[in-house]
Amino acid sequence: MKKRLLFIILPAFILSAGCKSKKEDNTKTKDGEVIPILSYIQSQIAHVDTSLYQIIKLTPRDSLNWDTAYIKREEFRGYAKDFLDLPDLTQKKYADSFEESKFFDATLNQAVFTYTPKDRNNEIQREEITIEPGTDGKDKVKNIFADRIINSKDSTVNKKMLWVVDEGFQVTTIIQKTGQPESISTLKINWN
Repeated sequence: MKKRLLFIILPAFILSAGCKSKKEDNTKTKDGEVIPILSYIQSQIAHVDTSLYQIIKLTPRDSLNWDTAYIKREEFRGYAKDFLDLPDLTQKKYADSFEESKFFDATLNQAVFTYTPKDRNNEIQREEITIEPGTDGKDKVKNIFADRIINSKDSTVNKKMLWVVDEGFQVTTIIQKTGQPESISTLKINWN
């Protein structure tokens, strides 16, 4: 009963909490309302933009060590650009392009909503959001994951993006060029 109630109440809660502006073009999939992942990320970025957090950039030096540097608040949005470029799946034009699947992981006590494209050649391969039900009736978004593949004439770029709510994000970029070994780079940004 608790799991079924979670799937009824949770999407409505997320939609009301995650959206800053009302949009007329919200749509429903066959399984329910689409969670506004992009709007949620935009609200997180706006929060960091107006906060007093120290924003730290981490780049790997080797397999065990990371270089750290403080970044200016004005630069933060530029580092988060990959997340801001995600499509807004709540728009009508995406209604028939993505499928939603959802399940409750009792071990982790989290609901997982996954959006995958019907067309395997879509640049966005997956968007996923994990939500932890609160004991006080307030559910909490924990993580947002996106997997994007950008193909060009001579290369394939795969971006694996993880947003950890109220803490930071990570983007791992894998570049495969014709006739060359794959190149992997990782960027982490933390603020809390």
